[in-house]
Parts: sequence; C-alpha cells; structure tokens
Amino acid sequence: MQRIKSYIYQKPDWPHFTWRNDLLIPLLSEVRNLQGRLMGKMETLGFQLKNEAMLDTLTLDVLKTSEIEGEFLDSEEVRSSIARRLGIEYVGAVDSERNVDGVVEMMLDATQNCFSKLTKERLFGWHASLFPTGRSGMYKIKVANWREDTNGPMQVVSGALGKERIHFQAPDSVHIEQEMKRFLEWYNEENQLDLVLKASLAHLWFITIHPFEDGNGRIARALTDMLLARSDKSNQRFYSMSAQIRVERKNYYEILETTQQGSLDITRWMCWFLDCLTLTLKNSDELLGRILFKAHFWNQYNEIKVNARQKKILNKLLDSFDGKLTSSKWAKIAKCSKDSAVRDINELVVHGILIKEEAGGRSVSYRLKE
Repeated sequence: MQRIKSYIYQKPDWPHFTWRNDLLIPLLSEVRNLQGRLMGKMETLGFQLKNEAMLDTLTLDVLKTSEIEGEFLDSEEVRSSIARRLGIEYVGAVDSERNVDGVVEMMLDATQNCFSKLTKERLFGWHASLFPTGRSGMYKIKVANWREDTNGPMQVVSGALGKERIHFQAPDSVHIEQEMKRFLEWYNEENQLDLVLKASLAHLWFITIHPFEDGNGRIARALTDMLLARSDKSNQRFYSMSAQIRVERKNYYEILETTQQGSLDITRWMCWFLDCLTLTLKNSDELLGRILFKAHFWNQYNEIKVNARQKKILNKLLDSFDGKLTSSKWAKIAKCSKDSAVRDINELVVHGILIKEEAGGRSVSYRLKE
C-alpha cells in the first residue's frame, strides 16, 4: 500500500513561501541581462521582421505547451490561427480546428493583454477556450468553473492499472474558491518581488492549487508568459519558455513533484526555473538568426517574381523542413498537380534559388542554394 504523502499546501504557514536570495540573485541577474540584450536586438528590426519573429515565437509556444501535456497540434493550423488574430499576412494560411484556436486565444490573451487584471472570469474564459466541446479526450469535464472532485480527490497519477503511482494530490475542491481568491489578490497586487521571480512563484502556486479538472499545466504556463511579458515591458514575445520546458519535460515534472512534497522553502524550484529561462533566452538567438537569414534571402531575390505556392514552400525550407524536397512532396504541400510542382521547381532552379541534390536515383530531390 502506498504511503500517505504530505504536500506543501498542508503546511501551517501555506502559502508563505521562502527562498534564498543569495542563491537566486546571480541567476536572476543573468536572466535580466539576457532579456535586455534580446529586447535591444529586436528593437533594431523593422516592423515586418518583428512580426515574423513574434509569429514564430508564439507558434512555438502554443505547440510546445500542448506537447508537454502529450497533445500534438498541427503547426500550420497554429501559425495560421495566430496570424489571423494578429492581422499578420501569412501566405499559405490554412483553416484551423476549434481546439487549436482555443489554445491560441488563451496564449494571445495572456501575452497581448499582459497588463490587464487577472480575474476568475478571465481564467474561466481561458478554460472554456481550451475545451470548446466540454470534453477532455473522451471524458466530459466541468468547463469554465472550478473542479468539484465528485469522483474522489484530484490526483496526478502514472503507471498501469493496478500499479498506479500517485505523484501529487491536489487540495480538496471545497478549498479552491478561497485558495484562488488569495492567489488572484497576490497575482494582481503591486509588490517589491521581481516579476521574473513572481512568474516562477505563480507557476508553482497555481499548479499546486490545481483548480480545474484539466488544463492546469497549460494555464500555469500562460500565467508564466503573462508575467514574463510584463517583466519585458512588452506584449511582443520573442522567446518561448514552454519550448525549453518541453526539452526538459522529465526534469520539469520531477522538480514540481519534489517541491510539492517538500517545505515552503522553494529555492530549488526557483533556481531550476531561472536556469530554464536562461537557456530559453540563449536559444532565442537561433530564432533571431533564422529571421535575419530569411530577410536576407528574400532581399537577395526580391526582383524575382514567385507565385504563392513557391513562396509557401521556400518559407518552409527556410524555417525547417523534414526530409528531402521532391516534386511529390511539393504537390502535396502546395495542394497542386505534379506537373505544376515540376514547373514551380524548374523555375526556381533556373533562377538559381533551388539546386538539384547530387544523389541520383528515381526520386530527384532539391535544396536551397547555399
């Protein structure tokens, strides 16, 4: 029989968290330095390039916050949904499913309206956006309201049936209204706590309360992004912490579990959070490099007329493209005939934009000229 665990919300001093500033200050200083450098670089970009960077970042954020929960969204649907809502022109936009639009709406509200007050009704709106059908997978859930635990305590469980392991048991649902009232008051109040540290604390605090039947992780990360946007003093997003958390998913769950079963000294969690954010900001240089490379590419070929299909595929090659580009793949992605795909490719080969891969065989492939 699994022993009964105790959790931080059961401590007499909950939620009076403590941490060691001497360990956090060096990490926080590096984060703040990297934030300043990144925002400074982005200020040098023109309007169009900034929009491109923001579209890439938000697309990555939505994809990765869902992947952390084991849900894989279509990247083209996500990008198209974001572009429509931000009024950004995106060649090759596609229709998006309701569940994709829901995550996008939540993340955009959190970041684009980052300076607006967080209320219970706003959280309920986010939750309704995440579950537009009122279901989580096959199961009907209580949407746009706090959980009620009608089938027993809310638990985070893994393992096969009969061999389950309980990682965490949330506070009883009867306490949620009071717990969330206290959390929202703290979240909205102006205090001396640095906004980056506040983002770290908000993430842990919200996910420990676990106020909803499902979607708590995605909402916790939206709340984190909201405070990080405030810390940048900008609603334009150029880095995605969810992308780094996705890379460190195993460690993310382990540090949460350890912290939730520990004391109210959450220094270890905050150090992990700051380290993760540091890597996030360092990796954003790769995004900036890709955006600048795309800009240079289109400037180089700005006198060559390309059709919408060609522009769509070239942008895919400039971003990331899995496998080899063949005429068959071109036709499938561009939704055109094989003959049209061959004509499109041959035109770009003539202009020196694409070159034929040296490897022969029955299936000829192409790549961008370096």
